[in-house]
Amino acid sequence: MPGHHLSDQQVFLFMVERRHHTQSVAAAKAGISERSARRIENDPRLPSQKKQGRHWRTRADPLEPFWPRIEELLKIDGILAVTIFETLQDEFGEEAVPDRIRRTLERRIARWRALHGEEKEIFFPQRHESGRQGLSDFTVCDDLKVTITGEPFAHRLYHFRLACSGWEHAAVVLGGESFAALSEHLQDALWKLGGVPVEHRSDSLSAAYKNLDADAQRDFTRSYDDLCRHYGMIATRNNRGEAHENGSIEGPHGHLKRRLDQALRRRGSRDFDSLGAWRDFVEAEVAKQNRRKARLVDEERRLLGRLPAHRTTDFAMIAVDVSRNGTVPIDRVIYSVPSRLVGRRLHAHLFDDRIDLFLGPDKVMTTPRVRMPHPQRGHQIDFRHMIANLRRKPGALRNLVYRDALFPAHAYRRAWQAFDDQLDAHQACRDTVALLDIAARGDCVDALALRIDAALDAGRLPDVTALRQEFLPTLRARHEVTIPPPDPRGYNSLLTSMELR
Repeated sequence: MPGHHLSDQQVFLFMVERRHHTQSVAAAKAGISERSARRIENDPRLPSQKKQGRHWRTRADPLEPFWPRIEELLKIDGILAVTIFETLQDEFGEEAVPDRIRRTLERRIARWRALHGEEKEIFFPQRHESGRQGLSDFTVCDDLKVTITGEPFAHRLYHFRLACSGWEHAAVVLGGESFAALSEHLQDALWKLGGVPVEHRSDSLSAAYKNLDADAQRDFTRSYDDLCRHYGMIATRNNRGEAHENGSIEGPHGHLKRRLDQALRRRGSRDFDSLGAWRDFVEAEVAKQNRRKARLVDEERRLLGRLPAHRTTDFAMIAVDVSRNGTVPIDRVIYSVPSRLVGRRLHAHLFDDRIDLFLGPDKVMTTPRVRMPHPQRGHQIDFRHMIANLRRKPGALRNLVYRDALFPAHAYRRAWQAFDDQLDAHQACRDTVALLDIAARGDCVDALALRIDAALDAGRLPDVTALRQEFLPTLRARHEVTIPPPDPRGYNSLLTSMELR
C-alpha cells in the first residue's frame, strides 16, 4: 500500500504465491503493488536484510549544548529523567530548554543508560526438584474487600506451596505474622498433603519479629527450627528485603488473590455470614486449583518424606495469674475467666484465632483471641463469668471499667442507656443486671435481644418481670405427699402364708 514499507511477511507471502500465480496475482494476494513485486524479483533479499537507516541528521541536535551537564547529572544514583530536565531548565532557562524537547531528552537518556549505564539486576530461573522444597509466606488481603456481616474484615492469608508441582494450601489469619500462625497452618498443610518436603523455605520473618525483643526473637527462631526438625525438614530463609528470593511463593500470592477476586465477582457478593463461611470459600477455591494439578501432585507425593507420628506444638504458651477482678491480661487485652479461678495461675495456649486456658492439665475455657493495634488495649468479657457477682452487687455496673464490653449484644447496651435515662441510678443497674441474668440462665442472648429491641423501638422500657416469666422456666409447685401408716394386719397375712409352706 502507498506510504507503507514492505514487511518480511509480505515478501514471504509473495514468493510463495508466485510459485503458482502470475506476478500481478501474487502481488495482489500479498497486498503489494506490481512495482514492488518486480523489485522483489530483481532483488530477493528481505527488507530487514537490506534496510539501512539514515546516519546523518537533518536538523541541529537540541541537546548537544547541554549534553556534558546531562552526563554529570546521570552519575547521580537513581536520578530521574524528569529531574534532569527540570535541572536544565533551572540552570539554562526555559527558553534554551523548552518543554517540547523533554521527550527527546527522555529517549536519549534511556538509550544512554542502555549503552553506558550500570548493570541491572537479573533473575535466574530455577529448576525445582520434585519433593525438594515447600515454601510458606503471609499475604495481606485488604484488596479483596471481604466483609463479615457487613463489617470490613482486615486479615491475611497464610500460603504454603510446593515449588515443583504447585500444590498449595491457604488459611485465613486474623492477626499478624506469628509463630502460632506459622506453626498451626504449616502443620495443617503438611498433614493435608500427606508428606514432608526436604526443605521448608520462608521469608526473613521480619514482620513476625517486629514487636519482639531480642530474647523473644531468639525464642521464635528456636521454636521455628524445632518445628522443622520435628518434621525432618531443613529450615531455610531468604535474605531480609529480598522477596524475589522467595519467588516461588511471592508470585503465586498474586495468582491466588486474583483467583479469589474472580470467584468473588462470580459469587456476586463479598459479604459472608461468618468467618467460617469465608474460610470454607477460600478452601474450596484452593482445592479446585489443586485438582487441576492432580497428576503432578501425585508424582511429587511419592517423593515426599513421611510424616512424624504426631503433630508438635502449634501455639505460643504463657503463664498468667487470675486477678481479683476475675480477669487475665494477655497481649494488651483483658480476658474474663470464671470467678472460681481467682488467685490461680493458668497456662494460656495462644493460637492465631483463639486462646485455650489450662489449670494444670485441665482445660478450663476457650475464648476468641482479640487483636489490638499497638499500643491500644482492649477487653474480651463474657458476662456469664460476672453475672453471679453482679446479682449481689448490681450497683457496680455503673462505673465498671469494662461495662461496654460486658454487654453481649447492642440491644443490652441500648437497654442500659434507656434505663439510665428514665430510672433512678440504683434501679437502672438492677434492671440491666436482671436482663443479663435472664440471658445467662435462659441461654437466650439473641432471642432476648430481639424482645429488648422491639420494646425500645416501640418507645417503652423492657418489662423485666414479663421477660423473666417468658424466658426462665417457672418452678413447679411442690405438692404435699401424705404417706399412710402401715397396716399391721398385712404382716399377719405374711406369717400365715409362711406357715402354709
